[in-house]
Amino acid sequence: MLGTEFLAIGDLILVEVLQGFSNGKDFTTAKSLLSSLFVVDLCGETLALEAANNYRFLRNSGITVRKTIDTIIATRCIVSSIPLLHNDRDFEPFVTHFGLRSIC
Repeated sequence: MLGTEFLAIGDLILVEVLQGFSNGKDFTTAKSLLSSLFVVDLCGETLALEAANNYRFLRNSGITVRKTIDTIIATRCIVSSIPLLHNDRDFEPFVTHFGLRSIC
């Protein structure tokens, strides 16, 4: 998709990816490559409240999302109509219940 589609990465995802590199050279290479993507601010008060409501709805429906970050990512994508490229089953309830557009 690089070079043919508009691609973005969430600021918190950028942190998660880059903090995993122990080797400085690998970190620098990854940072350079990821810098070509548009960086989306994932949260803020309004989105945090919406994400909390989404989490609570799912929990009350008997669905537990394992990571708060996944709830934030899904909610940002839903609110901003951004399709999400993922390989994580925790996003599927957001597809089913909130209309998250998924690219898998």
